[in-house]
Amino acid sequence: MSVQQTDAAQRGEQILAVFETAFGRLLAADPAAFRVKFRKMAASAFAFYRGTASLFYADLEREQQGGPYLDERTGRVWIHGDLHAENFGTYMDSQGRLIFNVNDFDEAYVGPFTWDLKRLAASVALIGYTKALSDEQITELVLTYAAAYRERIRALATGAKSSGIADLPPFTLDTAEGPLLGALRSARSLTRFGLLDSMTEIRDFERRFAPGGGSIDLDAATRYKVLAAFDGYLETLPEASLTRPDSYRVKDVVGRRGIGIGSAGLPSYNILLEGNSDALENDVVIYMKQAQTPAVSRHITDGSVREYFQHEGHRTVISQRALQAHADPWLGWTELDGTGQLVAEVSPYAVDLDWSDIDDLDEIAAVVADLGRATATMHSAADDESGHSLVPFSTERAIDAAIAGDEESFGDLLVDFAHSYGARARADHQIFVDLFRNGRIPGL
Repeated sequence: MSVQQTDAAQRGEQILAVFETAFGRLLAADPAAFRVKFRKMAASAFAFYRGTASLFYADLEREQQGGPYLDERTGRVWIHGDLHAENFGTYMDSQGRLIFNVNDFDEAYVGPFTWDLKRLAASVALIGYTKALSDEQITELVLTYAAAYRERIRALATGAKSSGIADLPPFTLDTAEGPLLGALRSARSLTRFGLLDSMTEIRDFERRFAPGGGSIDLDAATRYKVLAAFDGYLETLPEASLTRPDSYRVKDVVGRRGIGIGSAGLPSYNILLEGNSDALENDVVIYMKQAQTPAVSRHITDGSVREYFQHEGHRTVISQRALQAHADPWLGWTELDGTGQLVAEVSPYAVDLDWSDIDDLDEIAAVVADLGRATATMHSAADDESGHSLVPFSTERAIDAAIAGDEESFGDLLVDFAHSYGARARADHQIFVDLFRNGRIPGL
């Protein structure tokens, strides 16, 4: 066996060990869902990277005790936890505005701010590679991201936040450009009726979930437990969320089972509600899903962070409310069978950033810069001004001071990591495919 083969074999064992820790229990409970998940991950190195935050943080764990730009404050910033170039998209906030920003907060936690930046930078390298960009072009893109992040952090730290600028949504129909504006316009063309039409039908003059499409009928005992959990969820909603008591009325409940890259094996439920009027087109669909242990949390030893949350559903919601201004008014948490659940609306206005048609280098650079600004705004949101006590200091000032200590090396740090970990992810993807196709993943 050659040295290269030996290295690949050793790395394969590392990957399997991380998979066992991250996925073992869920995989054993629902191997079919993980076969679907892993086939999606096998499609490309980027898809593999999206599905392996657990592997990414296992590789970064050595930085936990320090590293460039990290100290007692910048090492415990509220972070997204799975920040890659496809985890951005549109949503409608509680004030009725369409926003483009970071989305999907299932992995959010408190940790080193550089971990978010490195995960995003490596994803840029992977996207650049799939678009046949040169190493020099990828370097420039990562430097563009770093510069945009740095510029926004400095602006926030030097007074923009106190003057109210940070309270404005970073990208709206009035301020966004290019593909971001395109995503917002696509979201604007969507309707609640269109979503309801795709998931429900009218029976006996009342709306109900339509059969098929992945929905699962519930037995009476399970339905009772879900409705009891729904009652608990209502207690976690902000007082301003609902203005009409009938909005709480449940019309129908079905089960679903997650089979996506991030939700494989996680039981979930869709609940159909009355909405804010008697009109059937105003009905609302919310989902209740089992919240997962964030990958980054396995590599953070600060007990005060873990103790802050009641369970993973509570952590996910509190994190999203902290990191996302004017979050979904239906966002809340509950417990089902003693396990934390995340509850939120199945939004008709969600459009993810689509990289498939973003090929012009200048356009790619403009989008990457916008993602840098969005990242900085997110990192500055959840701190001593957010109403949460977990991060009791100004994060933007702490990060600004840390970067100011070595301005020149900041971009280089992300560039070096993007290239090295991008290459690592491409090699890992091939190792993973070989493990999967040859039946080496236990339980599948």
